[in-house]
Parts: sequence; structure tokens; C-alpha cells
Amino acid sequence: MRVIGGPDLAELPAGTGATVVTVGTFDGVHCGHRDVLARLTARATDGGLASLLVTFEPHPLEVLNPGAAPALLTTRDEKLELLESTGIDFVAIIPFTPEFARRSATEFVDDVLIGRFGMTALLVGHDHGFGRGREGDITLLRSLGASRGFSVDVVEPVSTRSGEAVSSTLVRRAIAEPALDRARELLGRSYSVRGTVVAGAARGRLLGYPTINVEPGSPRKLLPPDGVYAVQVVGSRGRFDGMMNLGGRPTFGDDRRTLEAHLFDADDDFYGERVDVAFVARLRDTVRFPDADALVAQLRRDADAARRALTAFAEPRNLNGSTHVPPSTS
Repeated sequence: MRVIGGPDLAELPAGTGATVVTVGTFDGVHCGHRDVLARLTARATDGGLASLLVTFEPHPLEVLNPGAAPALLTTRDEKLELLESTGIDFVAIIPFTPEFARRSATEFVDDVLIGRFGMTALLVGHDHGFGRGREGDITLLRSLGASRGFSVDVVEPVSTRSGEAVSSTLVRRAIAEPALDRARELLGRSYSVRGTVVAGAARGRLLGYPTINVEPGSPRKLLPPDGVYAVQVVGSRGRFDGMMNLGGRPTFGDDRRTLEAHLFDADDDFYGERVDVAFVARLRDTVRFPDADALVAQLRRDADAARRALTAFAEPRNLNGSTHVPPSTS
């Protein structure tokens, strides 16, 4: 997969030829997105064409209505890595500016999709709309396709077991509850955050539970509610199971919201390393304890609960990844 619009490649390489295109923000790269991309790559392969996803940065609502802009399910790096695994040939990242937002759907099709990227086929979701005021609906796109010689395929939504259409909004709702099993079903993977390990106050080491402090890659990244979680942490040294406190440290009068993870069976220095933290199960709320001894006693219970949750998650027969565990508080 090659990225168009980045510092190294502004246009499709010479000789690329015609393309099969889909357009959207694809935040989260959830099961519905993956279905569209699987159809895109299949269509491209069948026709001997290149597959191309055209996406936008920043999220259009950050420009059009900042107050309504959702928190991100995936940062740029996270999204590109997930898209890499889908097998598409190219991702074009279009800077979304006020000037770009004023373009009509027809101008976008003519100047960008056809003129710049050589589109001969377009795949879109059933409720898709782009261009000024989202005027580029299915009816207009099919009319443009008939007059300009490109086909338009409408992809029906992927539905949950309860019949809801999988969407980024649905994923955000699940994470906010938090309903991690539900989010996992919608995403096809555990929800995670990528960040850099930074220096902390080293209190965990003094308590016998050394931690890594993870700084998310973007302040706009959506995080679940504060609490203690069973997690899996992946970095250059492999994957580690662990438990993490998301939020403040009320026992020590520290209300800063941080991600602080204790990794089981890991004693190395991770400072400066980039890691992915996957949320497997929520164990309890973040609470204030009367003293450090009470906190340490609770951390022992948390560790036991986290190991149980992670064991349940790893069970081969547990195809849905259900990780319900009793609260770790006494």
C-alpha cells in the first residue's frame, strides 16, 4: 500500500492506469469499512485495476462544525496501519480545508476522482454523501457516472446480530459506555490506543507494581471512561499482558488523566518506545484508598482479575472474545 498526498508521493505513480475508488473518512476501520474495502480490492483485481481509498484529514466536521466533531477512533498512523492489512493499493489523503469544503460534488468527481486519480469505478456506502452540503448522493453519482463513463456500486451495510448497521458512531457509543465486547464485535478487534512511553512519577515501582506511562499519539483520540482495565500491550519487544489505570491517582491527590499500565512479567525500560495498548476488559472504577497499603492490596486483586480476564479472552473456543469478569474490588 502506498500513501498519496504525503511528503514522499503527491500523485499516483506514472503508469498506474485506471482505478477503482471508494471515498470516506473510514475512522476506526470497522467491520463495515473492511467489507467495503474487500469488495474494492476484489473489483480491482477482477478488472486488472488499482484500488484506491480517498480519505480526508482532518475529519471534515473539525472544519465544518468543530463543536460536533467526534473524537477519533483511529489516529492517522493507526488508520494507515489498519488499512495496510486490507490489501488496497493506494490511500489518498486529501487535506480538508474550508476552500475544499466549498467544492461541489461534481467538481470533486471531475477534478479529483477522475482528473487526478483516473477513476473508472466507484464503490460507496448506501448512505454516502460528499461535496458541498453532502450533495453527492447516490442519485447524483449515478447520473455523473452515466455521463462520464464510470460505474457506481452501492455497498449495503454490515449489520450486527441485533440488526443495527455497523458504523463509527455505534463504535464510539460502545467505547463510551464502555461495552468493550460490543466494540470488539463492531471493530473485529480489541479497541486500542497507540502512544509513546514517557517518564512518570515512579510511584508504581515503589509499591511493587512498576508501570509504563503511555502518552496517546493525538489529544483527539477517544478513550474509554476512567477506570482499571485488563490490557494487552504490544511494542517492539513483543506482546505483554497487564492491567492499566486510566484516569487520575486519587490516593495521591493527582487528578491528571493518564494511562499507566503494569505489565506482567516485564522488567525492561520502555522509555521512548511506541506501544499499542488494547483494552480487553474493564475491572473497576478508579477510586481513592485510605493509604498505600490498601491500594497495594487492591492492586493484588486487580492483577488476579486481569489475569482471569486475559485468560478468558485467549480461550480458543471463545470466538466472540467475551471477557466478562467479576469486579476486582472486595
